[in-house]
Amino acid sequence: MTDKIILGIESSCDETGVGIVRLGGDGAIELLADEVASSVEQHVRFGGVVPEVASRAHLEAMIPTMDRALDAARLSLSNVDAIAVTCGPGLAGALLVGVSAAKAYAAALDVPLYGVNHLAGHVAADTLQHGPLPSETLALLVSGGHTQLLRVDDLAGKITEIGSTIDDAAGEAYDKVARIIGLPYPGGPPIDKAAQQGDPKAIAFPRGLTGPRDAKFDFSFSGLKTAVARWVEARERDGEPVPVEDVCASFQEAVADVLTAKAVRAATELGIGTMVISGGVAANSRIKALAADRCAEAGIELRVPRPRLCTDNGAMIAALGAHLVAAGVRPSSLDLPTDPGLPVDTIYV
Repeated sequence: MTDKIILGIESSCDETGVGIVRLGGDGAIELLADEVASSVEQHVRFGGVVPEVASRAHLEAMIPTMDRALDAARLSLSNVDAIAVTCGPGLAGALLVGVSAAKAYAAALDVPLYGVNHLAGHVAADTLQHGPLPSETLALLVSGGHTQLLRVDDLAGKITEIGSTIDDAAGEAYDKVARIIGLPYPGGPPIDKAAQQGDPKAIAFPRGLTGPRDAKFDFSFSGLKTAVARWVEARERDGEPVPVEDVCASFQEAVADVLTAKAVRAATELGIGTMVISGGVAANSRIKALAADRCAEAGIELRVPRPRLCTDNGAMIAALGAHLVAAGVRPSSLDLPTDPGLPVDTIYV
């Protein structure tokens, strides 16, 4: 197989991403460009992503982001051999912008189109930094909208969900807690920063779904968020100051404890020797540190992509597209639909 240039488009939420990779004849994937335009600043005053605002931002950012990616890769559109695009899950209007753009480029260039799963893309992002995944890998996907444990047998063939959140995702809990204690949106980075100065043992916040009769691989963070709110309300009602750093450290410790304990338990029970943590919350310092300690103790290899690859981006979609091209997967048709609720076991459409 000769080298092929794969272009990836991501627009599932509030980042417009365009990535470009080279798929070598030997199957190696080389990252050539990774450009992202974020509309997060437009959502700050609302305390969360507004779908209509995100969709309009994608429309405005798509062509400039594409131009920057091509410039960074020192390529033109005529060099592109295939296009991959996120077709789900995500915000309906945002997905439509990306898929419509991908269809237009694929039709104009007469190249294959691959509609792919955003969640599988997060796992594929790790291959851009650490190379091919073992045939059996456990992926812990943690982001603003998703918290899942996945068994990955083949990025181009089989991903199985073995656990998921039954309410708030981990990133969603961060955003809600940040709002409670007066920190800015999105809540992950400011809570992580404040936690560095706090005591993780100061407040005994609950660990959801960790009882002997609870689903051992599922997650719940709604109760934790409520516990933080009640604790803060009690302090304010009594006229006592709220120790923000201690609240952040104790909350973050509860999240990291549950995530890493369940992930290591799943890998151990399934006999899987490699774990990947991906998604925006994978950039959290405490989650990475605790996961490293527990994986080392259990004899599990831990792989965490660099922060830029953890958040939503087009490079991860291009990487997943490259895996599909290398596997000889049949391309999508030009009437490719979007699916805001696309399940993770549907890697491509």
